[in-house]
Amino acid sequence: MKPVVIVGVILIIFGIIGVVYQGIGFTKRKEVLAVGSIRATKDTHETIPIPRVVGGVAIVGGIILLVAGAKSRN
Repeated sequence: MKPVVIVGVILIIFGIIGVVYQGIGFTKRKEVLAVGSIRATKDTHETIPIPRVVGGVAIVGGIILLVAGAKSRN
């Protein structure tokens, strides 16, 4: 399998994930108080948004790479 085809498949997979989930969420823990052996933390949930357009562009780019890889095989 050619590297172009592999990159195309990876782009399609990431594009589908980007369209479906629309963002990457994570939890950030921050220490807000430390007195002796007592510690207080605060968890905040943050999301990095991924626009659907980016996922769509990744899917289209992956399809183009797949077609280019298939044509160069002939």
